[in-house]
Amino acid sequence: MKGNFAAIALAVIGVLALAVNLDLLEIDLVNLLRKWWPLALIALGVALYFTPDDQPRR
Repeated sequence: MKGNFAAIALAVIGVLALAVNLDLLEIDLVNLLRKWWPLALIALGVALYFTPDDQPRR
């Protein structure tokens, strides 16, 4: 799950950045990141919580 989460997050960020550069979206990414950066920490915590352990439980 950890690898999948990182891949999906990077793909979404890349698609948003490309859409802004191509003028498909009118989003101020800097202001958006300044306001919503804690959401990235929450998402990371949730992803780490649901990541299975490397060692099996006994």
